[in-house]
Amino acid sequence: MDRNHKPNDTHLPFEAEAQEPLGEIRYLARHPLLRLNGRVHGYELLFRHGREPAFKGDNNEATRTILDDMVLFGIDRFTGGLPAFVNCSAESIAEQLVDILPPEMTVIELNETIDPTPKLIASCRRLKSMGYRLALDNFVWDPGVEPLVELADYVKINFLKTSAAARKGLIHRLRGNSGTLVATRVETQEDYRRAAKEGFTLFQGFYFCLPELFSNAKVPANRLIHFHILQHLYRNPIDLLQVSKLVMRDASLTYRLLRLVNSPVYAIRQEVNSIELAIMIVGEDIFRRIATLAILSELNAGHPPEILHMAFVRARFCELAAPVADLSPSEQYLLGMISLMPAMLRVPMETVVAQLPLRHEIRQALLGTSNPERRLLSWLEFHERGVWASCDAIEQAHGFNQQDLQKHFNAAVLWDSDSVPI
Repeated sequence: MDRNHKPNDTHLPFEAEAQEPLGEIRYLARHPLLRLNGRVHGYELLFRHGREPAFKGDNNEATRTILDDMVLFGIDRFTGGLPAFVNCSAESIAEQLVDILPPEMTVIELNETIDPTPKLIASCRRLKSMGYRLALDNFVWDPGVEPLVELADYVKINFLKTSAAARKGLIHRLRGNSGTLVATRVETQEDYRRAAKEGFTLFQGFYFCLPELFSNAKVPANRLIHFHILQHLYRNPIDLLQVSKLVMRDASLTYRLLRLVNSPVYAIRQEVNSIELAIMIVGEDIFRRIATLAILSELNAGHPPEILHMAFVRARFCELAAPVADLSPSEQYLLGMISLMPAMLRVPMETVVAQLPLRHEIRQALLGTSNPERRLLSWLEFHERGVWASCDAIEQAHGFNQQDLQKHFNAAVLWDSDSVPI
């Protein structure tokens, strides 16, 4: 690039741009379950298409999206460490997608429409053996549900849909089982008093509060790369090197993977300096699940913005130029890509780095500290803005060759244009 040429301002990562809705917005509601003393016992997490107060749509799609949100944003963010009640479809249980959630924090909810097949019951027994708790939602009696009743930790009975006589019959049938009784759709003070008198110890409904809506910006995904990843996902064993290269071309999957490594599921505080290491830590099975969730959740989303291309150019430039500064190419790739995560997610960099298992020096570089790990990224940021005097100062201070850096930048732009169609 000619240094007399002013870059196109629409491609600059100014702070003002970071406030715009760069990625798709995800909506999720949470509804508390309260004890008799009024304290919160846990939260039910509910999928929402938008700001509408109720769910409409496919249960399996809703489950996959909720599970993917837990990977992206962290289950503890929504529950503050209290149990999360997550509605799960039979498909997500059979495919073991729910296994990405931390067992000690998760209650798997099964609604009344789910078919208690032998396969589902076996899957629920497996989940229980792993430490997950189970809840039966909108419970109605049917002889086929008895094995699930025996496994249930919570039984939720809908006050709006059941009469006092029907509830008495259900409670009588449940006698001898250890599941906690939860009164749902408690709409009035009279409902609450009646539920407490009938023996319910947990309560949920509009009488206490409406579901609280959360909105989250999502990292844009590279859908073409998703098709290539799908081709590799279910080969056994996974070609780790090839899959790592593909994941490196998708900011969305990269972020999910690093978040999961740093989540309570693993309780690992190991520093990660490459995608390959992150996949090795979570294991092939869990990686297949989070990749499947991510890809399925992206099928109907809109096109990602130009800022995603900028992230790939940054990542590729830092990777290519790393040997010039005696730095790790794989770690510099992560640095370049993560540098634009705050703009994609519309959160401060402090929030991003706190959630990722990065080396201290990389964290500091992302936070703006002028350290060796940040030299190439700083040069590129000034280059993007056309602040050539600052580029010259970095080159002179560290003995970088201007032609070499420019060559790597050009190569990164071509790489993004040729091999990362979005």
